[in-house]
Amino acid sequence: MSLPLIARARRDTVPIERIAPDAFAAWRKAQPKATQAWLDRLGVDGSAGDSAILPDGDGARAVVVVEPDTDLWAWGKLASDLPRGSYRLTGRLSRATADRAALGWALAGYRFTRYRTVEPKIGELVWPTSADRKAVTAAAEATALVRDLINTPADDMGPSELAAAARKLAKGHGAKVTVTSGANLRTDYPAIHAVGRASDDGPRLIDLRWGRPRDPKVTLVGKGVCFDTGGLDLKPAGGMKLMKKDMGGAAQVLGVAHMVMAAGLRVRLRVLIPAVENAVAGNALRPLDVVKTRKGLTVEIGNTDAEGRVVLSDCLHEASRENPELIVDFATLTGAARVALGTDLPALFAGDDALADDILAAGRAAADPLWRLPLHRPYRKQLDSKVADLNNIGGGFGGAITAALFLDAFVEDGIPWAHIDLMAWNPSAKPGRPEGGEAMGMRAVYGMLEKRYGG
Repeated sequence: MSLPLIARARRDTVPIERIAPDAFAAWRKAQPKATQAWLDRLGVDGSAGDSAILPDGDGARAVVVVEPDTDLWAWGKLASDLPRGSYRLTGRLSRATADRAALGWALAGYRFTRYRTVEPKIGELVWPTSADRKAVTAAAEATALVRDLINTPADDMGPSELAAAARKLAKGHGAKVTVTSGANLRTDYPAIHAVGRASDDGPRLIDLRWGRPRDPKVTLVGKGVCFDTGGLDLKPAGGMKLMKKDMGGAAQVLGVAHMVMAAGLRVRLRVLIPAVENAVAGNALRPLDVVKTRKGLTVEIGNTDAEGRVVLSDCLHEASRENPELIVDFATLTGAARVALGTDLPALFAGDDALADDILAAGRAAADPLWRLPLHRPYRKQLDSKVADLNNIGGGFGGAITAALFLDAFVEDGIPWAHIDLMAWNPSAKPGRPEGGEAMGMRAVYGMLEKRYGG
């Protein structure tokens, strides 16, 4: 990603003056009558997010912005609202404000350009002097990585291409990636194999490791269903259309991993991605088949379209075997979570209150909010099966909760674990967030890790 941020101001760089909403009236009154009339004509009334280009006495342009300091996305809106050019922020900014300004501006500059040339539509911002360039750059690059991976059609982002993306990321940070596939996958990770075996791009487990052996173990798990037809319980066309995004959980964990490795956090990082396509063929998983998992538990397939939790089961058990300090998984898992919370707000489930609190706090600080839903254990009985240890679907209600409870069965007791059920997609464009693939919960989880292991 080429950041729309530059090191030095130019002769034509336009200053951006920041004005708090409660100070706008007094500031406006002090302006020349012509300026007041110009502001009125533009509809600038002091509402948060207002901006205007104003002529000054030398004929140069000055910019007035009504305080967006506390809102990351207000900076993205400003970048999109202003005409192309070069801009700089005036006055003293805290590091937090400078970081938000730079990141919001950078994210507004994202364009998906794999298949066509897209002209940039925003200007350049001179790096605020107090910004942490390394951290902002890593966050912007991680977001672009997530968006690019999700936006890429499944024909170019199947299990093999997802593994290649993980290898490319690992190479840039000196990490190691191993991929398990074929007969070894069928033997060692049978649930992953069962879900993905019908695809001509075979299923695989992507396993990335980075860090020093003596540092605390942190394991991230991301659902990597590169396309989801629903299997033999086939989705209708409308429900299948966006299923290139069903590997959004895998994209998130690779984004978090990039930020962790770029910052050099004191962790021994492991990233596990079950990469599959849930396809339809003669050897596809069938309703009421019974699948054995890596943990040894058997799962009756109540619905082949509830495949994400099945592939995650093998990874969560594998993660638990190393007894890490914490496990976080990301998955585009349930429509029920979207019904409950909408498309912008991921659902957070956690059996550990301290971990949940730290993720939620980091999300608020990073303008990356989540909402905690309960692991209501009485609903676990909905997953009972008459022929296997558990079924992969629950009853007709509380679907996000029963999905999380299914995953919980594969995490060993005593290991702090959080599960994030997210959309990973913007249905429509918003400031700094174009329509398409999106990083959701990524900065929140990184913020939690930075607080715990940043040193």
